[in-house]
Amino acid sequence: MATLTIPPVLSSPRDDAMHLYKAFKGFGCDTSAVINILAHRDSSQRALIANEYKAMYSEELTKRLSSELSGNLKKAVLLWMPDPARRDAVILYEALTTDIDLKAATEVICSRTPSQIQHLKQLYHALHGTYLEHAIQAQTSGDLGQLLLAYLSTPRSEGLEVDRTMVDHDAKALYKAGEKRLGTDEKTFRIIFSGRSRAHMAAVSSAYHSMYGSTLKKAVKGETSGNFEHALVTILQCAENPGQYFAKVLHRAMKGLGTNDKTLIRVIVTRTEIDMQYIKSEYHKKHHKSLHDAVHSETSGHYRTFLLALLGPNQH
Repeated sequence: MATLTIPPVLSSPRDDAMHLYKAFKGFGCDTSAVINILAHRDSSQRALIANEYKAMYSEELTKRLSSELSGNLKKAVLLWMPDPARRDAVILYEALTTDIDLKAATEVICSRTPSQIQHLKQLYHALHGTYLEHAIQAQTSGDLGQLLLAYLSTPRSEGLEVDRTMVDHDAKALYKAGEKRLGTDEKTFRIIFSGRSRAHMAAVSSAYHSMYGSTLKKAVKGETSGNFEHALVTILQCAENPGQYFAKVLHRAMKGLGTNDKTLIRVIVTRTEIDMQYIKSEYHKKHHKSLHDAVHSETSGHYRTFLLALLGPNQH
């Protein structure tokens, strides 16, 4: 469930564009007015506003936002403007070419559904004139590279049906490939994790636990390491409980000294229109503190206002 709150009586995209232009005009930008509009419009509404703005003022809205805003607020608003698939393409291009961040690239690829991945791959090519697979080959190697490439290309069902025989077979194969032997057969992990549906992986995890008394996640962590481990854990946790997975990512971004704003922005912006309600609820369940309060204490100014607007009302 999304946390985006849209006013019950909505102004037209044309009116929104005019209000934004007014907010930019004169000395300094009326940042509160900009946040008030953009943080309360869904992706199709934001696209219409951008079209109207360009038609009326012969300038790209994102270009104007880029020159009017600064710092983390600018990064968050510019990432918020595109639709989800285009946004993922932007994040991946940056993570694989300009500001290398394999952890972020792995998170985005391994937490998306097969249909989201298809759309994202097409857009990546259309926007950047190069294939996502080529960017991955250039930046990764070994098990991580092979897993990501397989995850991008293997068709997987998005339905809830599972084949119990196949589930038991996979649970046994993973046990044989990991905990049962000395060393790890990474290939078996790659094939199963990249080739099975979310419903199937959740069932495998449950079968593994009842067969061997320990969790599949623990086996993955014990048998693998680095970004390959991160990819497998992401696939597994997003199959079982994506809300819990992203609550953990957000907690890590805010834990300790300093805040990883890049991760905070990426997760809040990409999940607001998808499942942020579940993430908030999982965060509260685990940390006995609302995500809203955590973000409030780690951020400040207009940047804080914008993120909290996306998170919606402070309820668990």
